[in-house]
Amino acid sequence: MPALARGLSSEDLAAQSMPDASPGKWHLAHTSWFFEAMILARDPDYRPVDPRFQQMFNSYYEALGERVERPQRGLMTRPSLDEVMAYRREIDRRMISRLAAPLEEAETYLFELGLHHDQQHQELFLMDLLHLMSRSPLDPAAYETEPVGRAHARPMGGRERFDAGLIEIGVGCDTFAFDNERPHHKVWLEPFELARDLVTNREWCEFIEDGGYRRPDLWLSDGWALCQSEQWRAPLYWRREKTPGWSAQSLTGRRPVHPETAVRHVSHYEADAFARWRGARLPTEAEWEHAASARTKAFTGLFDEVWQWTASPYVAYPGFRPTQGVASEYNGKFMSGQMVLRGGSFATPAGHERVTYRNFFQPHQRWAFTGVRLAWD
Repeated sequence: MPALARGLSSEDLAAQSMPDASPGKWHLAHTSWFFEAMILARDPDYRPVDPRFQQMFNSYYEALGERVERPQRGLMTRPSLDEVMAYRREIDRRMISRLAAPLEEAETYLFELGLHHDQQHQELFLMDLLHLMSRSPLDPAAYETEPVGRAHARPMGGRERFDAGLIEIGVGCDTFAFDNERPHHKVWLEPFELARDLVTNREWCEFIEDGGYRRPDLWLSDGWALCQSEQWRAPLYWRREKTPGWSAQSLTGRRPVHPETAVRHVSHYEADAFARWRGARLPTEAEWEHAASARTKAFTGLFDEVWQWTASPYVAYPGFRPTQGVASEYNGKFMSGQMVLRGGSFATPAGHERVTYRNFFQPHQRWAFTGVRLAWD
């Protein structure tokens, strides 16, 4: 994560653009705090680097006591950025020393969890930074080139058909996974088809021009109410320019919307309305995982550009058991009022994505790197 902060000003890393986002400086401190709180502090004789950091950089772990609520994180001008980076270096030093001795089984899982947690926050760092840049009338670029990314899959066109059957999803083998990916279980699927490609900006422009944001018949009730109250007329960061066409804020500044790239920054409500407009629907997460596991040659672009909204609410799998200890709060407590996304995005660290990964956001949220893949019965 420090590589992502390189070249950014202390002001860039201290500001908070909205309650759902966090300052970059907080992300830098929190991911090191996680190792201190979850592993180093298991030693009853452990002395923290600074006891005050326990409250400042705790995210949502009620078992660890009071914390600064997320909307207030941007008010913490201290510790300074230099002090946060010194804290990171000290936690790294202590963790290296701790790893010189064998870890207990629970500690091994927590160590892997901490590494994946850091990768999650690398993407969150970029999401929050982009939102911050979008709030400036200067349309600033955070980077000269996108700091992460991968080659996008070549469009294939058409749909892929999948037969009905009893399939298995989730993680059952002895490999790292978040607790919400377990247990391995069976799901019955009816026949369905899945688009081989993601929905593009060109298709989204057609939706806009056909009145997609003005037709209540396309929208879920809560989504339509929000669309009106927030005056949504296009994906987040889009702006109609004086000359024909749209532009969108990106990590490299404001750029023209490329018609053939995948649409980004749409909510579940928008994705659902678009699917209905196209005479389609969103896939369930079981359908998505089954298709991804099949790995047919014609089915591409699963992990390359945007997380893909599904029709599935974020709930526990049958037989779900949260991780024991403090980490039990990592996923399970959020299994209400959120929708599952599958795949990965251009900002997902390489190697972090997997077929069983269950990302989740609230249906109105748009600042994540989210997009759409269509399904049909």
